[in-house]
Amino acid sequence: MSDDRDLMQAVVTLARRAGEAIMPFWRAGVAVTAKADESPVTAADLAAHAVIEAGLNALAPDIPVLSEEDCDIPLAQREGWTRWWLVDPLDGTKEFIAGSEEFTVNIALVERGEVVFGVVVMPVNGRSYHGGRGLGAWRADAGDVERPIRIRRQPPAGERFTVVASRRHSSPRQEALLAGLGDALGELTLANIGSSLKFCLLAEGAADCYPRLAPTSQWDTAAAQGVLEGAGGEVLDLEGRRFAYPPRESLLNAHFLALPAAAPWRQTLLTLASTV
Repeated sequence: MSDDRDLMQAVVTLARRAGEAIMPFWRAGVAVTAKADESPVTAADLAAHAVIEAGLNALAPDIPVLSEEDCDIPLAQREGWTRWWLVDPLDGTKEFIAGSEEFTVNIALVERGEVVFGVVVMPVNGRSYHGGRGLGAWRADAGDVERPIRIRRQPPAGERFTVVASRRHSSPRQEALLAGLGDALGELTLANIGSSLKFCLLAEGAADCYPRLAPTSQWDTAAAQGVLEGAGGEVLDLEGRRFAYPPRESLLNAHFLALPAAAPWRQTLLTLASTV
């Protein structure tokens, strides 16, 4: 376990370097290209990918890398992997293009489909989050020491239940789930934020729940799942099982629910998610 902690700290440093590679392109009128799935990619995504790929290969040459910017790897090859890196060099490319600060560098270590740890870095302000199940979780602002973070099981007295949502992605099922949560738990506060920072709000006790009944990809979620699990949270599929990333043809995620482990309203959430 100490080896994983040491590796995690090295990956925090690497993710910061990738963030530094992104920053010259931010708000600089960078050209945008559409990939085959119509998602945008910029020179900033590719610059961060190059830094991360080289850095991970230097840190652990025996662990393969699956990155959003290099994901055309046959399933037959990926099925033979035991441990691998799952990377989004620039999560929140649409936020980046719009000039928002809400984009991140995401790096997760996955073993047999389950997240070991994850690192999330905000390039604009240098803030980092890192953690993993059984390892703990931490936040560090630029130039400051890291400090442990922890989920909250309930909102503080007098505060509404806070649900994290996406500015850009929702679905009729997700809206129905939010309506049901409001009926069950009282009027909700919606916290809208981009990229994997949605999980990090939960991890540091600033929000209560992040349901996602709309599309995501594996590299969008794995790193921040590690942070949340290290902080005492969990990410579940709609059947209540730990959210996992087994090798499969499609790299799209199923729907999921992020929440504090052992939350008193956990079953309410699972019941609603299975019926909307």
